[in-house]
Amino acid sequence: MDSIRTVGVIGAGVMGTGLAQSLAQSGHEVVLVDRTEDILGEAVDAVRQNLRLARMLGGPAPTEDRELVLKRISCTTTYEGIEAADFVIENVTEDWAVKRPVYEVLDARCAPRTVFAVNTSVIPITRVGAATTRPDRVLGMHFMNPVPMKPVVEVIRGHHTSQATVDTANRLLGQMGKRSVVVADSPGFVSNRVLMLTVNEAVFLLHEGVATPAQVDEIFRECFGHPMGPLATADLIGLDTILQSVQGLYEAFGDSKYRPCPLLTRMVDAGHLGRKSGKGFFDYASTLA
Repeated sequence: MDSIRTVGVIGAGVMGTGLAQSLAQSGHEVVLVDRTEDILGEAVDAVRQNLRLARMLGGPAPTEDRELVLKRISCTTTYEGIEAADFVIENVTEDWAVKRPVYEVLDARCAPRTVFAVNTSVIPITRVGAATTRPDRVLGMHFMNPVPMKPVVEVIRGHHTSQATVDTANRLLGQMGKRSVVVADSPGFVSNRVLMLTVNEAVFLLHEGVATPAQVDEIFRECFGHPMGPLATADLIGLDTILQSVQGLYEAFGDSKYRPCPLLTRMVDAGHLGRKSGKGFFDYASTLA
């Protein structure tokens, strides 16, 4: 595929919003899909706010008028316009029962040449590819949050993924000012197989009363030079997403080392999901006021 002009983004949550912004800023037409107009409206408002604050937040500042960037994002609850997509990036929840029907719709409506990228934490790319009529044109692209500020993307080659598909993904990333690290397919891949285990173990330390959240994160920041500790990272990602990912690893490997910490489960049940709810391992109520 020589030219990637239109990109479909399925799911307008935090990751989908960041992707829509990054793609529109790099000159791509974006078809943003989600279930309701309210979700889509919030996503566009978030992009507008992020563009306005880009310099302050340390991300790439718009090189053109913000409204011109926003005009490149078209929103739909019906997949209208997805037929024009040269490339589709899917970002729905980490639940195969939810993801699979999305690929049935995409496979039926998109041109055979269109590449599907799965932005997932733990779901095997080979499973997704096998659910389509184009397994050679399916791969994983694990973007990090916040998307506009992260220069590297973990790209995952499924069992059937062709080199041409990897090349196409790398071309799109290059157009977005990013580069890839290409790895093989395995639940959790590299980043989340290590990160989720680290976060889950950090939660066990709280559960056992070994340390406070502030102490855990201070050790990782000050001793290892990490810009953010594992528990603040979990709050940024969302504790519900962390729990889904850890459960997915536990089910995939059947290894007790991935058993979700009971405290993590309890916090999700209580609605303490991190930054997006205002409270997780740390309190963010003031930032949401």
